[in-house]
Amino acid sequence: MSLFYSTLKYLAVTLWSMFVIAPFLWALTTSFKDFQSVTSGATYIPWVDFEPTLDGWRSLFKSPAQGGIAIVEPFFNSIIVTAAGSGISIILGTLAAYSLSRFTFRVGPIRNGDITFFFISQRIMPPVVLSIPFFIMLGKLGLLDTLFGLVLVYVVLLMPIAVWIMVDFFNKVPLEIDETALIDGCNPYQAFFKVVLPNSVPGIIVAGMFCMIFGWTDFFFAFILTFTEVQLLPVAIVALNSSITPWWSLSAAALFSVAPLVVVAFVVERYLSKGNLSGALK
Repeated sequence: MSLFYSTLKYLAVTLWSMFVIAPFLWALTTSFKDFQSVTSGATYIPWVDFEPTLDGWRSLFKSPAQGGIAIVEPFFNSIIVTAAGSGISIILGTLAAYSLSRFTFRVGPIRNGDITFFFISQRIMPPVVLSIPFFIMLGKLGLLDTLFGLVLVYVVLLMPIAVWIMVDFFNKVPLEIDETALIDGCNPYQAFFKVVLPNSVPGIIVAGMFCMIFGWTDFFFAFILTFTEVQLLPVAIVALNSSITPWWSLSAAALFSVAPLVVVAFVVERYLSKGNLSGALK
């Protein structure tokens, strides 16, 4: 019976892995094709079904005048906006989450749980509801079509995620850690920065990962709030769709856009375990 369940488990994992990996393999294969290979029908195996070429990948680093798709600048724009928006959101969100976890707030019928829900409710609203207020606000401030304007918007969008994740994490960090630090002579600020915060690295990493994913893949606000001066990577990739879509370049660009998140996931994976809290208490 155990052999049957083990076989069933591994079969389910294998099928799900194939389902997840198949689109990436298809995009990888397409990125090495040319116009003839794409339009002549479905082909799968390079050097057998089609002759691979690097034209799709070379086009990523060429200017439009040279037949490229000008994706390098949008790539670095996305890095700047996502990194700045996520970093500021994590800093502000962590401070807000610690306050909501350790202190009691009461304004009439409003309690800590209501404040926490208010933060995450900002993510429940459809993005189109926020598009016009953001557009008008940035227009009044002269920040439309600028990186700084996008960073401000992304902070508003990403900080609720950081607050929501970090409140739950701080609630699971023993209060005795704070009390021990205070007994040892720390003031509340020192207890937070020197004791609680170092023990909260896994939660910060998780919140940062979610912020980066949502910021990096956002298309709607990057499209609505930019015109000609600034272009982010998702908008640049979608702009490749036309009457004659260069599927080889589009596939290469899609894989190129996913690569940073994959690299970050592998780098921070070791920090996601909550085991570092063991032994924190004396």
